[in-house]
Amino acid sequence: MSVNASASPPPGARVASIDVMRGLVMMVMMLDHVRERFFLRWPVPDPLDIATIDPALFFGRFAAHFCAPIFVFLTGLSAWLYAHPAGGARPATGFLLKRGLFLVVLEIFVINLAWSGRFPPPTIYLQVIWAIGLSMIALALLHRLPRKVLVAMGLIIVCGHNLLTPISFEPGSWGYVPWTILHDRGFLVAEGALKIKVSYPLLPWIGVILLGYVAGPWYAGSVPPARRRETLLIAGGVSLALLLVLRGLNIYGETLDWVPGETALLTVMSFLNVTKYPPSLAFLLVTVGGGCLVLAWLEGRDIGLLRVAAVFGGAPMFYYLLHLFTLLLLQEAALALLGANYGERYEFDSYWMVWLMSAALIPLMYWPCKAFGQFKRRTTMAWVKYF
Repeated sequence: MSVNASASPPPGARVASIDVMRGLVMMVMMLDHVRERFFLRWPVPDPLDIATIDPALFFGRFAAHFCAPIFVFLTGLSAWLYAHPAGGARPATGFLLKRGLFLVVLEIFVINLAWSGRFPPPTIYLQVIWAIGLSMIALALLHRLPRKVLVAMGLIIVCGHNLLTPISFEPGSWGYVPWTILHDRGFLVAEGALKIKVSYPLLPWIGVILLGYVAGPWYAGSVPPARRRETLLIAGGVSLALLLVLRGLNIYGETLDWVPGETALLTVMSFLNVTKYPPSLAFLLVTVGGGCLVLAWLEGRDIGLLRVAAVFGGAPMFYYLLHLFTLLLLQEAALALLGANYGERYEFDSYWMVWLMSAALIPLMYWPCKAFGQFKRRTTMAWVKYF
């Protein structure tokens, strides 16, 4: 049976295009996480070192840049859909608070286990799930404000936080901990048996989730698909046009200026070499703007083979945990069978092997995710909905 991605869903139904978009970025995420598990000897600094990085690795990493911002944006959009079901409205504060706290706990106790293979790990990394969880908590406190206020707040944070880059605090000073959580990547606890590091500074992600929330009305049942497509095209087009001006002229929005390279490929790489931690304005313009264009493209389409992505997008946390623990088991199996070839790890010799493993693992995720998605729709157990 075909599924039209733009059809207005009945009350309580999922929006196919949103699930497809979420699933697509999760499939790309597999590539980056296979790299982190089996190709870590070739580090990817932030921003990347154009002079030394292989182009295939650069563009693989660039593709992965879309994952976090699209997921956070869609989290805000989905929160609006939850708060505004067809025919009325319902409280969303408790929903956002509970899910946000759940994600923070999940990051600390489960996802760190999936990455390290032991708990407690030597270092607890507070990464993307932590950032999404805290962003949901912030949205729980802010979402009742007038929509114009939320638009202004989201734009000010996303567009203005680069102005805060010169601000820094020394470890041990009064502002170090809150500023590390909000804007500067670093250790909250740098010494001792258990270290804690903030990998995803929070402030810009609050701006992204707010913009996702105020984009929610675009997906109201009363909005015709053609109008939604037009709005998404305008949002994406304006974002990329602003990127071309600000980044093209090296005016604002990125810590590292781009420079012409010896070849056209190096020039393109330099232009696209944007900062993720914290996400610069240029980073968010290219990723969220590009994501809006893909969402516009999905409008009015029979999703066809993209139904695979919709299955992943319909059970996002289940997919996330499943693929992380699968990669952990594969690393342990490789160590047992082949032995370590880089420190205490087994790693690939070539980047194409990362692509090959990713292509092999994505189909293996399909049936468990499909089965869980069906169970999720049938069950009355509230905790299952968190996955």
